[in-house]
Amino acid sequence: MIDIFRRYNPLNILWLVVLLFIMRGGYMLFAPATVPLQLAEPFALSLLPVHLINQTSGAFSVFLAAIVVLAQAVALNYLINVHNLLGRPSFLPGLLYIVLSGLFTPFLMLSAPLLCNFFIIWMLFKILDLYKTDESKSLAFDLGMLAAAGSLIYFPCTYLMVIVWAALIIFRPFDWREWAASLIGYITVYFFIGVAYYLTDRLPGFTHIWFPLGAKFNMPEVLDKYDFLALIPVLAILVLGTFKLQENFFKSYVLIRKTFQLLFFIVLVGAACYYVRPEFGLSHFLITVVPVAIFSAYYFLYAGMRWMYESLFFLLLVSIIYFQFNTF
Repeated sequence: MIDIFRRYNPLNILWLVVLLFIMRGGYMLFAPATVPLQLAEPFALSLLPVHLINQTSGAFSVFLAAIVVLAQAVALNYLINVHNLLGRPSFLPGLLYIVLSGLFTPFLMLSAPLLCNFFIIWMLFKILDLYKTDESKSLAFDLGMLAAAGSLIYFPCTYLMVIVWAALIIFRPFDWREWAASLIGYITVYFFIGVAYYLTDRLPGFTHIWFPLGAKFNMPEVLDKYDFLALIPVLAILVLGTFKLQENFFKSYVLIRKTFQLLFFIVLVGAACYYVRPEFGLSHFLITVVPVAIFSAYYFLYAGMRWMYESLFFLLLVSIIYFQFNTF
């Protein structure tokens, strides 16, 4: 299967749809009758009717999540290929995104962290443009606005501002005006939210938005021993991908080297901000799937032994589907 997606063939989108159905179609039959949409931020909750938030069909939630994942996979694949981040075009980033976004059962439901991946992918488009432009203050402003907009859907995305500043360090020579522009972009969004709170006589509630940032940091306890078993193929792929990336690191273009440094930082920040919304449990870690999928795609694109990478991918698929239907 990997060899099919190593080639850049638009018909591979159909194979992505088939794989998406295989990975999620079975679970739709056993999904809970009703599940609440995983939304926590006041702005996101205000956009949807109460009955839709509290009484969504489990199968319908899985279906909506599948549509979102497919759109994100196609967008991510386009991003990687248009900037040539893997050295040659393929459909592997989209494939790995679809597979890894179904790694755990909570990943299969529509949730705020999943929606936030749209903002992460959009920000990566902007960040990669930073490397190619001399006038980057407007891009920095846009990135600040995207971080703020993402936090309205899922508040831990406010830490995307750290990613923006890391990108400015990695991709740009220091210019305080770019840093200020990104901060102004972030503040602009919340300025208008504050005005809306003021006009509706809810201004004291505006400060409550920031309370989660002061939550006590605790080590997450979201994985049991069976979840760790499901992670074994993923960790093996990442380790092998790291060795492959190290092998080719200084042969790659500067843009590629800088991008992979930023992707590693996104994983760290995404995992660390779990404490802001611990009630989301495993679903929170969906925001790390984008960089992990790109790392994984790099390995599968450059791996040499076909029996090994095909077997590893097959093991990953089997373990995901197996643990979907076994709750032990």
